[in-house]
Amino acid sequence: MDFEAQLAQQHRADLHARAAADRLAAAVKPATELRTRVGWTLVGLGLRLVTAPRPVAALAR
Repeated sequence: MDFEAQLAQQHRADLHARAAADRLAAAVKPATELRTRVGWTLVGLGLRLVTAPRPVAALAR
């Protein structure tokens, strides 16, 4: 087999391996993103609860 053909075949195999690794990494990523989104949603909810106006107590005469 020609050296150039072997090099091209090895390069193609390397690209396939990198693509497979990227697909596996992308499959793991959404769990982290979901955890981050839920965390920031809870932070936003807590801030809204803390800064919400409190009902004014009626003054008795």
